[in-house]
Amino acid sequence: MPKITFHRGDFHHEQTVKDNANLVVLAGIKQFPGIKYGCGMGRCTKCVSKIIKGAEHLSEPNWKEVKMLGDKLQQGYRLTCQLFITADLELEQEE
Repeated sequence: MPKITFHRGDFHHEQTVKDNANLVVLAGIKQFPGIKYGCGMGRCTKCVSKIIKGAEHLSEPNWKEVKMLGDKLQQGYRLTCQLFITADLELEQEE
């Protein structure tokens, strides 16, 4: 099971998740605390996160991420609601 390390300001959380889990869905059903999110569909960008480690294991950005994040993709940012986790990942969100 993939291990997720999540940071936001002073908040830090580590947890394993089932393979192919979506962190925003888990946060919405109270199984992964701390992640900011909104629509869950890639439109609001509230869940934007910087990937610190493990980006190589993520799928390529989809059209929603390309449209909403643009140049931020090259800086390591992704929309958490669009990610399905298959390997260890470390990410952070701004306050």
